[in-house]
Amino acid sequence: MLIVEDLLLLLLDDEKGHIAGEGTLYYPLGGAVLMDLALAGSVRFEEGSGAFSVAKVHAVAGAAPEDDLLADAYAVAAPKPRTVNELLILIGTKLRTRVADRLVDKGLVRRDTKKVLGLFRSTTWPAADAAHEEELRGRVKAVLVGGEEPDARTGAVIALLSASGSLHQVLHYDELKWTELDKRARAVVEGRWAAEAVRNAITATNAAVASAATAAAVTIATQ
Repeated sequence: MLIVEDLLLLLLDDEKGHIAGEGTLYYPLGGAVLMDLALAGSVRFEEGSGAFSVAKVHAVAGAAPEDDLLADAYAVAAPKPRTVNELLILIGTKLRTRVADRLVDKGLVRRDTKKVLGLFRSTTWPAADAAHEEELRGRVKAVLVGGEEPDARTGAVIALLSASGSLHQVLHYDELKWTELDKRARAVVEGRWAAEAVRNAITATNAAVASAATAAAVTIATQ
């Protein structure tokens, strides 16, 4: 399973199959793919050199991944270094249905398509087999509630949920108030539990996702 698949699985409502935060979904999904590429050693992140500069992503020559989804994303990054913000859009806008279809192929969700008002086609992805998601949620809870140190994949998922503003939509713990949940998620993002290359990827991607999601929310609120 890729990080981007785990992220979408958590964002999907198990019963109704709707996606939390769908209006800005391509930011966290694009960010998740960048983190997948970083974990695979296919890209490296160059920190900005000034106060107002942003991180750039460099494709690592000869390190194209075998997974077709990641290979396509690598091909977007390969021609020249691009900012994280650019890649969130270039990669993320094409991921929603593609990642959902991968979850269908793996038997984790099912695809329900119907017409609304007899005119518009609507597709949802309710849960089909919850075993993997339950395991994933168990790992996330062990970190946020139990205080365990995350592995890179679990830490990346928590970081993306936090940055996208979806944390409280998909994670609910009786043991934690929402303010404490936010605090613990931020501590995960700021922790030193991952190798430097992965930590750079998570930090840069998380900042870009948070900035983009906030800007989108402000735009929606003022329309």
